[in-house]
Amino acid sequence: MGVTAYLLVLLAVLETGRCKKNIEEEEYGVKYATDCEVCKLVVKEVSEKLESRDSSDVIETGYSMDGKKKQTKYNKSELRLVETLEEVCEGMLEYRIHKERPDSTRWAKKMSQTFETLHGLVNKGVKVELGIPMELWDEPSAEVAHLKTQCEGFIEDHEEDIGSWYFGARELNLQEDLCASILRDKKCLSEPYGEDVKSKDDEEDNEKKKDDSKKRKGDKGKRKEKTEL
Repeated sequence: MGVTAYLLVLLAVLETGRCKKNIEEEEYGVKYATDCEVCKLVVKEVSEKLESRDSSDVIETGYSMDGKKKQTKYNKSELRLVETLEEVCEGMLEYRIHKERPDSTRWAKKMSQTFETLHGLVNKGVKVELGIPMELWDEPSAEVAHLKTQCEGFIEDHEEDIGSWYFGARELNLQEDLCASILRDKKCLSEPYGEDVKSKDDEEDNEKKKDDSKKRKGDKGKRKEKTEL
């Protein structure tokens, strides 16, 4: 196959993939993670899992020139990094899509507002028909399943970059060091993480708790005045 023919085939494959993605987005509302979202979520997972593996342990990593076993702090070892990277992409399946949010906060490790409402209705005895069994409601969506694949590709492409940061001085956090340098569109990096966004229901619950607290304090004050009288 000539170079020209090869390029035409390659362009056709890319165009087919793009059209398929557009069809999925337009007909089924599927919107996969952007490059910015992938980087943001992957480095978040890496950082959190490294922190969860924080340890003062010392491990043996081989033999030195004098025949004695080398000892290395686990926190600075390659083993800690390897174990972390092996788990990162599996953790992507814990995310859920919050379609009511327009930006990167749509990715969050908690049930979406829509499904919280639906579960609430079911718990009240309301029959809800979605066309899928209820036991599948909380299964990872197409976006989340694809996010795991995107994560695996990201780790494969940037494992050396992550390693350079890990074994380096770490003057910047991983997001600032890696994402800021490889992304063209960095907008999502300035947005909060999905778990940190409060829904209207959360805000209403907080307001209700504040009101209840004020009422209890007021009642205590009234009881105290009566006691003194």
